Amino acid sequence: MFQAWQGIRSLTNSIQRYPVQRLVCVKATTIRPCSGYQQANVVILHKSLADDFEAFCHANPSPLPLLYRSQPGEWGCPPLAADADIRVDCPQYCVFKDGLLVSRVSSLMSYSGQLQDMVSFYLGCSFSFERTLQKAGVPVRNVEQNCNVSMFRTSLQCRGVGQFQCPMVVTMRPVPEEKLDLVAQITHLTPLAHGGPIHIGDPAVLGIQDVSRPEYGDPVALGPGDVPAFWACGVTGVEAVQSCKPPLAFTHSPGCMFLTDRQDSSVFASTSTPEPDQCPLTFSISQQPLHFSVASKAVVQSIRDLEKIIGEDPGERGIRALFVQDELLRSCLSLSHSSSVLITTGFPTHYTHNPPEETDGPPGAIAIAATLQALQKEVAIVTDHRALEMNQRIMEDAVKKGVIKTAVPLLSYQGNSPDSALYFLCHNGDHKKPRFDHLVAIERSGRASDGNYYNMRGVNIKHLVDPIDDLFTTASTIPGISTTGIGDGGNELGMGKVKEAVREHMPNGSLIACDVAADFAITAGVSNWGGYGMACALYILSLCPIHQRYLHKGLGQPHPPTQDQHQAWAASLPSVAKEEEMLSILVQHGVRSGKTGTLGMEVDGLTFHPTHSDLIIKLRDRTSQRK
Repeated sequence: MFQAWQGIRSLTNSIQRYPVQRLVCVKATTIRPCSGYQQANVVILHKSLADDFEAFCHANPSPLPLLYRSQPGEWGCPPLAADADIRVDCPQYCVFKDGLLVSRVSSLMSYSGQLQDMVSFYLGCSFSFERTLQKAGVPVRNVEQNCNVSMFRTSLQCRGVGQFQCPMVVTMRPVPEEKLDLVAQITHLTPLAHGGPIHIGDPAVLGIQDVSRPEYGDPVALGPGDVPAFWACGVTGVEAVQSCKPPLAFTHSPGCMFLTDRQDSSVFASTSTPEPDQCPLTFSISQQPLHFSVASKAVVQSIRDLEKIIGEDPGERGIRALFVQDELLRSCLSLSHSSSVLITTGFPTHYTHNPPEETDGPPGAIAIAATLQALQKEVAIVTDHRALEMNQRIMEDAVKKGVIKTAVPLLSYQGNSPDSALYFLCHNGDHKKPRFDHLVAIERSGRASDGNYYNMRGVNIKHLVDPIDDLFTTASTIPGISTTGIGDGGNELGMGKVKEAVREHMPNGSLIACDVAADFAITAGVSNWGGYGMACALYILSLCPIHQRYLHKGLGQPHPPTQDQHQAWAASLPSVAKEEEMLSILVQHGVRSGKTGTLGMEVDGLTFHPTHSDLIIKLRDRTSQRK
């Protein structure tokens, strides 16, 4: 009888507080967009834990955007709702004792005594942006399927504070691929409702093994062409309560939100058209596993400008026929997500000289490696065994002369057995334990369709080349390893992605075209320029708050790089002085220009001054605009 009276009182309070048009929301759950009103997650803790939990919220603003903290024993929340009473205003509550869920109740009136010493936290909710998505023409599948959103416990650990140590919970919404940009742009403007997605693609990246079995909420089916997109979720607060194990605590029941008096438009940071720096764009960077990345529109344009600069063709070789837009951007987005990168270079075009290598390739490889090192990535370089000692001496000189800060480990690969590539790429040959998550080939001899390796003149140089191509073909079968090829003629490793264009447009194309494709094929007027452009693009991405938030899965406070970090990143970039020094080192070791065979300060027949030096200045000028 007492419980029945509590239910009647709760309904009466709701009728008094809410306008008629909002009564539809005050029911068993609030899973539908509630007539345009902002919703909130709720966590109620003893006052002795309140300061730590507030600090925990501030340390993890994506899952726990704090809207209001009450005083001990305060039932209302004046900034959010008039005449509110947290004891009855959620459709259902969870009761926790010593971190264990012991019951679900429709009212906390019977706990009024204990609540006198407790503090209520109101946290933003992603339900608040669903109506805006619908208005923009984005299907919200959980609403269409008349069910709660799916919520999952991830393998991502929140930034801990005091006794609050827990994994982040996320919501999953299936989104049509063509709507991803729109969804990212709408939700990015809602930091008080968790902001933009923290991951788009394969759930396993977040430690989620089966999207049909959520820890909270209901399974939501993906439609044809849908991509799973994940947002940080306020149910992380429930996990926090369970990790802290307080004697008594309360939360809303997942999906049964506190409904505020605020219009849902109030969660938007701006209602005007966002500036390019605040407008995210999404890009597919992997199909195995499915993975999208995000960067601001301004950063995307900057990297497209870099791509245009490196695509200049002063040698008039017709390389624009091989160009595919955004390969530099997508490759660098993928590299930004990587932790360990393997680079290969070396094109022994001068088969009658010793050494037979050319000056295009090694400078670009060192430039990429220097920036990856500055960004705290693990880097190694694999090269031909016959050239290993020479490359080690070149690396030592590059460190001495300040071209690169730290020597990069040099490896060789001969492919002595059928599974050599697998064991080289993965620990103990286990494809689930790759040593590298991205392979980059820059001006590296590429295997043609007949199994041989050709220079641009059509001369077979297979006897000088180790089968490093096998690493790329094997990598294509290992989930989680992406590949990039950088070339300027189409006979370079990785350029098999554009082999039909090479055969049609390049001299000797039908013979020399590399048959081995990379995930991304970057075309440059000189391959070194592709390496310089990649270094600059990675630097630009490191300064993009939208990308960095996504890269870190929304965990922790978004902080701009420290002055020391910024200086280290900037110092790693290619410069006229460093690249001139690098070319001088190669010449001292007998390495010649590719096109002419000249032992001098030129690459592919183009003198360092002014051709290469001017292009480096252009790249740096465009890059400096993003500081």
